[in-house]
Amino acid sequence: MKNLLVPTDFSPEAHYALEAALQLAHRSGGHITLLHVVDAPPASGIATSGGMPSGDGLNNVYMLKLLQATKRRMHEWMAEARQLMPDVPVRDLVLTAEFEPAVLKTIQEHHIDLVVMGAHEHTSWTRFFLDSHTERIMRLAPCPVLTVKHPANDFTVQHLVFASDFTAEADRAVPGLKQLQALFPEATLHLLDVVPSADRHGAALHSIEHFARRHQLMHYEADVFDAPRLSTGIPRFAEQAHADLVVMLTHGRSALSHLFQSSTSEAVALHARQPVMTVHA
Repeated sequence: MKNLLVPTDFSPEAHYALEAALQLAHRSGGHITLLHVVDAPPASGIATSGGMPSGDGLNNVYMLKLLQATKRRMHEWMAEARQLMPDVPVRDLVLTAEFEPAVLKTIQEHHIDLVVMGAHEHTSWTRFFLDSHTERIMRLAPCPVLTVKHPANDFTVQHLVFASDFTAEADRAVPGLKQLQALFPEATLHLLDVVPSADRHGAALHSIEHFARRHQLMHYEADVFDAPRLSTGIPRFAEQAHADLVVMLTHGRSALSHLFQSSTSEAVALHARQPVMTVHA
């Protein structure tokens, strides 16, 4: 978790993500790429590296003004980042492209370890009609994605929740969990399974304990929580446990399948108050 990417649209939530990323990079000795993506009109010949305008002159004038304004805002955020955490290197990157391809290309070309993004809390209705950038990056990014929805000027982790059913695919989250435990050695790791009824507790606890022993996890608690749905049970447990961070596995889906089958991890990431880190299964 040394090479962090923070995509920004200059919203308050994106600022919260930068705050969290600065503190993570400070703990890990890492650095940050601050990315803003400008959606350029097809007729525009403008690139962030400069060059002669081509195509529609009016579009090019607009894009030049927009890029100048974007650079000013990026410099303001960079200056604030240096003031908040002077030991963390931050570089800025402005691209003219579609958002998701630009983020995914940046992850690949810059060997990003973790994407930290602001997230807007959605109601069920807005989430049905609006598939956010954050959700799509959670589905498509090959690296973990941390979503932040609230101010993170004191981002410390005392209670870390890993929500899973602890089947074999849960093993994929272990390297990230151990990295987080190394960054926050004082944290208690809550290994959480949400079940629909009390008669499932015994089997769930057995799976959790077997998982913890197999991976030699330390400073953990085995927790089983009753709830009819994972998407509501996980945030409820996180509140009761005073969790500072929730970690979940996610499964990449196409946009079409996502329309008909909502991902539990994405629902939790957008509705839980706590920051949520999703890791691809």
